[in-house]
Amino acid sequence: MSTQTQQKSPRPPRVASEGITIRHCRGIEEFEECVRLEREVWKSADIDVVPIPLFVIAAGTGGQVLGAFHGNQLIGFTMAIAGWRNRKPFLHSHMTAVSAEYRDRGVGRQLKLFQRADALARGISQIEWTFDPLVTKNAYFNFMRLGAIARRYVPNAYGITTSPLHGALPTDRLVAEWHLRSPRVLRILAGKRRAFAIAKKTVRISIPADLEDVKTTDPVKAAQMQSEIRSQFTHWIAKKYAATAVAPTPSGVDYLLEPWKKT
Repeated sequence: MSTQTQQKSPRPPRVASEGITIRHCRGIEEFEECVRLEREVWKSADIDVVPIPLFVIAAGTGGQVLGAFHGNQLIGFTMAIAGWRNRKPFLHSHMTAVSAEYRDRGVGRQLKLFQRADALARGISQIEWTFDPLVTKNAYFNFMRLGAIARRYVPNAYGITTSPLHGALPTDRLVAEWHLRSPRVLRILAGKRRAFAIAKKTVRISIPADLEDVKTTDPVKAAQMQSEIRSQFTHWIAKKYAATAVAPTPSGVDYLLEPWKKT
């Protein structure tokens, strides 16, 4: 899509909550603020930092650079790149970040809801992004708050990075699929979460509660745990199972996977 086409497309209204406004970022200075926040969150070396020109390209070629602002201060952003699969457009949401002092206040969800509205206004019905399966807080948000599913597991998707968030582990990623008009998504966004029935064919993949600590205290053990989790995901995904929910357990969090035939 050209910049001109984007400008003619309808836009969803801005969303305000607790003085926070969600809107499209505009111009180099606001893209610079996105990069500043990126550095603050991931703390990566320069080689792993997504640079300003990519934000410019994303905004100008059918993607998105969306910002959450408290007054004039950028406190969160989402950057997505336009893609094309199976003869249909989609958005790959590459980065979402929220400043530490504004986390757990619904800013991330506001960004995603604005992203959804903007995509639908342009005739795009699917958004994807990757997330670390070891970070179950993100899994809860993706599955239980947004209604995404995951049917792909990509081992070491980005290589070993310099970000301390990744703990020098391979960057294994699940691919979240957000089918924006699906009954599942509409139900979950409306707050009508179903109780997940543990059917005979449902399988569980357990993530220990102490895994984040192990990444710091015992990297070798963390790598072994990651390898075991990878094997389980790749086994079941190859059998056409999808991760659709997470559930707390006494020892951590379980992913729930079920046979998947529809979105």
